[in-house]
Amino acid sequence: MEALTSAVIGDIFSRAISIMVEKCREQTTADEDLQRLQQQLLRISAVLEEAEGWCITNQGMIRQLSMMINQMFRGYYLLDSFKCTPKKTNDEEVSGFSFARSEFNPAKRFRRLCSYTQIDSTVVGRDSNKELKQFILVLESMVSDLKEFVIFLMSYSRMYRQPYGAYLYLEKYMFGRQLEREQAISFLLQTEHPGHGNFGVLPIVGPALVGKSTLVEHVCDDERVRNHFSLILLYRGNDLTDETATTFRDHCVIKHQSIASGEERSLVVIDLLGAVDEGLWKRLLDSKERCMTSGSKIIITSQSEKMVSFGTTEAIKLNYLSKEAYWHFFKMLVFGSTDPHEHPKLTSIAMEIALQMRGSFMFAYVIAALLRENLSARFWFRVLRHLREHLEKNTLLFGEYPDDPKSRYIWSFGETQQGSEDSKLLLLHHTYQKVPAAHGEVTGMDLLSMMDLLFWTWSAMPQGKFEVLCWRSLIPPYYSYVCSCEFVYHKEHQDRYP
Repeated sequence: MEALTSAVIGDIFSRAISIMVEKCREQTTADEDLQRLQQQLLRISAVLEEAEGWCITNQGMIRQLSMMINQMFRGYYLLDSFKCTPKKTNDEEVSGFSFARSEFNPAKRFRRLCSYTQIDSTVVGRDSNKELKQFILVLESMVSDLKEFVIFLMSYSRMYRQPYGAYLYLEKYMFGRQLEREQAISFLLQTEHPGHGNFGVLPIVGPALVGKSTLVEHVCDDERVRNHFSLILLYRGNDLTDETATTFRDHCVIKHQSIASGEERSLVVIDLLGAVDEGLWKRLLDSKERCMTSGSKIIITSQSEKMVSFGTTEAIKLNYLSKEAYWHFFKMLVFGSTDPHEHPKLTSIAMEIALQMRGSFMFAYVIAALLRENLSARFWFRVLRHLREHLEKNTLLFGEYPDDPKSRYIWSFGETQQGSEDSKLLLLHHTYQKVPAAHGEVTGMDLLSMMDLLFWTWSAMPQGKFEVLCWRSLIPPYYSYVCSCEFVYHKEHQDRYP
């Protein structure tokens, strides 16, 4: 009887202690919670950085890495939003940056954030501080499981590391596609199962300018892939109409060739804009089976979802980055090694700007360069105001490039005292990418740059339609993105494009 009484009392005592500890944790201040959040994010970041140096082939670990990366981006997004909440100001223009209408109110933002995590929306209370504590618990649970992950990580071999760091040279670094790259490389290096023919086919699909060609270029440049294939060919075109086995080979570009390799495996990359007729695709495969050795592979990229059915393995579907990942990318471009929390007002405006660009890589580079030229909150808000104006005047959004013949308003210039009727509008008719010229020549050097256009540094006002170099990529495949533009007056635009 005494033993039972002691056990009951001990159990009640331990539960009381647990309740008291839990109450103490709930009474932490917002600053303490943000410090806890930052500590957990640093631990996750350290593990992810270490994982980049190991050749991970297990699909379960790759999926776990993907979850950790997504949670890290969401955590930093939440941290920045709480630490950089706009303060009240007497500045008339900056005060126009209404926090009430902003999508970055920490309470509203976190409720949307919770819908992507393990936190049940019914559990989340109205108080944003309580919601912050809930998310921290999610991260702490993830961090507690990292020990087993690190142990499994050490069982893999080291891989080649890039000679530059992502945080120092982001413009020379493929952001946010590391897991897709490993998935593609794993497919290329694996042995085909009997019955799949002589080679496997990997489709990579996604909207325009989402990074399909960049992903494939980084895959083909990987040392493991180059050691595995003696020949890597690239075919680029709208479709495969009128192509035969002979003409197809003539239209290919040799990306890699190893004469010393004893293997004769080849990799063919087919970069298309549209879809391919199924009958034409089968005829091309039949012709390639006769000339490609066993173990050869094909990667086909396209904007069309129809190409998914042509693969012998699960297709890689590229989408635009989540708003949390895109903010992390844009923040690194704008602030570099500077701590954004040292400039809370600029950071708050930059977060709003990032939302307006809808995941476009090209405009992220352009706008980031624009913001770096003038570190004034007034100037940054002016850029934000122009972006909002863009969204209000256009049906097409940044980051979306459907096949639409209509021209799009981009920017207004020269607003005079007579009103917007005399404002010049910059119209974008279409955007296309230029492939680097042979022998390392740089394309687009003679074109007007977007920065020249925005800062009025040209020698003479362009007349009629003209081309503008919007952005030149510094990572493979080193495309130059060119826009066909035109200046028109406000009233003229209304007449031509009602």
